[in-house]
Amino acid sequence: MAQLTNEKCTACRRDSPRVTEADIQELKPQIPEWTLTQLDAIPRLERVFRFSNFAQALNFTDRVGALAEEEGHHPAILTEWGKVTISLWTHKIRGLHRNDFVMAAKIDSLSAGS
Repeated sequence: MAQLTNEKCTACRRDSPRVTEADIQELKPQIPEWTLTQLDAIPRLERVFRFSNFAQALNFTDRVGALAEEEGHHPAILTEWGKVTISLWTHKIRGLHRNDFVMAAKIDSLSAGS
């Protein structure tokens, strides 16, 4: 299985394929801290990152933002005192794409370096 952190997000179109249940079973073990959720009938990946203060949370948010720009794939980010909640899904297909798993793995790598 290829390491998701070694992949690059690809441009998506409205007809890009969503991940299948088999894909999820293959990819999810690489991002064990992420939860599969649904909001407005759209599946998403979500994770809460905890920090000891607001400055650390804000710094992490900035680093995730820079990564999102580099990859061309942008998550929803909620920054609060001591925590950052990140939600990933692919807007164009209103669901999950491999890019979401790639971004989750790369965000985990940023977190490990905090």
